[in-house]
Amino acid sequence: MKTAPNLALRQLTMQFIGNATALLRCGPFTLLTDPNFLHRGQRAYLGNGLTTRRLTDPALRIEELPRLDAVVLSHLHGDHWDRVARAKLDRGLPIVTTPHAARRLQGWHRFRHAVGLRTWESHTLVKDGAQLRITSMPGRHAPGPARLLLPPVMGSLLEFGPAGGDAQTGVQFRLYITGDTLMFDGIQQIARRNPAIDLAILHMGGTKLPGGLIVTMDAAQGADLLETIRPANAVPVHYDDYTVFSSSLDDFRRELDRRGLAGEVTFVERGRTHTFTHAL
Repeated sequence: MKTAPNLALRQLTMQFIGNATALLRCGPFTLLTDPNFLHRGQRAYLGNGLTTRRLTDPALRIEELPRLDAVVLSHLHGDHWDRVARAKLDRGLPIVTTPHAARRLQGWHRFRHAVGLRTWESHTLVKDGAQLRITSMPGRHAPGPARLLLPPVMGSLLEFGPAGGDAQTGVQFRLYITGDTLMFDGIQQIARRNPAIDLAILHMGGTKLPGGLIVTMDAAQGADLLETIRPANAVPVHYDDYTVFSSSLDDFRRELDRRGLAGEVTFVERGRTHTFTHAL
């Protein structure tokens, strides 16, 4: 027996705050991704003595956030989870992230409801007759042995539907957030398992570490991911806020034009809000 569609769960509204931080609303759920509220000129810590300077201001102050149901955190880097988030977010808030990040958040940071997911594991939230299933997707932040220098990262699949619905009949909107990943064979696995993604949020920027190592998707890899996943729509984020970025939004636009993919991407400016609707 099919679950009746809930129109409120067929629409997702995204407010882009900056870097990889977005406020997401779907049905009764309000979520925050990768909270980064440092201001222009402040430095984010990347580990192993590396820092990067912020070039922009976030569109919202953390004090301006609405009441949240959860935070989805791709990994524990200073431009995704900063000292402002650590100091000012509610320590009772569910934070869905990697096991590596959850251990540190529960311990040192005392966020007691941090949930660590291994790849393909899920965590479900239920509210007001609606359900959100968050599943950890494969991610790779660096090639080869360089992965040992960076914290583990995950992508996230967010599936919204009525409470009690299953993965086949109950999902009204599917959102894939790439996290800070490169193109690798795990992206093909995501495509095979999830052929009907409504929206993908792409972490771009071609983040470049000392020595020239690229550790997030540049313009070409972002287009490769789109051609692999084939979401109904996509939004690029994480491309101009820090000095470590080497691949601009204009680079991505040109690559999309070259491949005939421009119509599959929506560009949401920092501070703006856009509503995406499930494609029937």
